[in-house]
Amino acid sequence: QVQFVESGGGLVQPGGSLRLSCAASGFTLKDYAIGWFRQAPGKEREGVACIEMRDDSSTHSTYYGDSVAGRFTISGDNAKYTAFLQMNSLKPEDPAVYYCATAVWGSTCPPLTTHYFAAWGQGTQVTVSS
Repeated sequence: QVQFVESGGGLVQPGGSLRLSCAASGFTLKDYAIGWFRQAPGKEREGVACIEMRDDSSTHSTYYGDSVAGRFTISGDNAKYTAFLQMNSLKPEDPAVYYCATAVWGSTCPPLTTHYFAAWGQGTQVTVSS
């Protein structure tokens, strides 16, 4: 059974940075895609970024939600089934619980909606406050 564990959340001032990690266990695929999502209180879960991990390539295609493009960077270590989310220039609208999950389509990033992802982790809290 595939499981994800997110870590790295915390409190940061506006304009600051955080790096989140997503570690998968129970994975047997060589090619797969991992997505990051976030959910603020009272809001729907929002797609943040997705990365396509391929065993035969050292470069990975990445995709971002409009609200984080240019500020967040997703990366990954294919062999270790781990993905990262580098968050820079954090804004007051970024606080949420951040989750990772795998794309049900396999190694291609689908649209960044929860419908296309599965095996959600427990999330890690990000707070932006001065």
